[in-house]
Amino acid sequence: MNNQNIAIYPGTFDPITNGHIDVIERAASIFSKVYVVIAINSRKVTLFNEDEREELARISLEYIPNVEVVRSQILTVEFARQVGATSIIRGIRAISDFEFEFQIALMNRKLDPDIHTLFLLPNEKYTYLNSSIVRELARYGKDVSEFVPPIVAERIRLKFKE
Repeated sequence: MNNQNIAIYPGTFDPITNGHIDVIERAASIFSKVYVVIAINSRKVTLFNEDEREELARISLEYIPNVEVVRSQILTVEFARQVGATSIIRGIRAISDFEFEFQIALMNRKLDPDIHTLFLLPNEKYTYLNSSIVRELARYGKDVSEFVPPIVAERIRLKFKE
């Protein structure tokens, strides 16, 4: 497989949302292989542990043949190098996302100028959607099935029943 056709899409994915999936579908239509990289950060408190986040992403994305869900505890650029990716996909919903992502993209380019960051815009119906909003709605007992895949909605419901 040609390196030019491999991309990674890193994130915490706590939980994976329909907005994430929209960006992943777009990336999968551009690249022959997309690694969805579940970032493992022991300092970050998450609703779902790393096993759960990986499982939910894997189930939610199993219909896309050229997408593989993996975990990583190393720098994004290092992971990209390991799998031969030359592109890092980032979803941008708003100007505030761009400012943050722009700084990270510049640092990644400094670390490895051969790995490029590509910003993909989700469908406009997902521009307000993020994992934090989903978790907050669920905490208050709201139905989040409109915003996440069915398996994720069910697991969220079970989490907040505990």
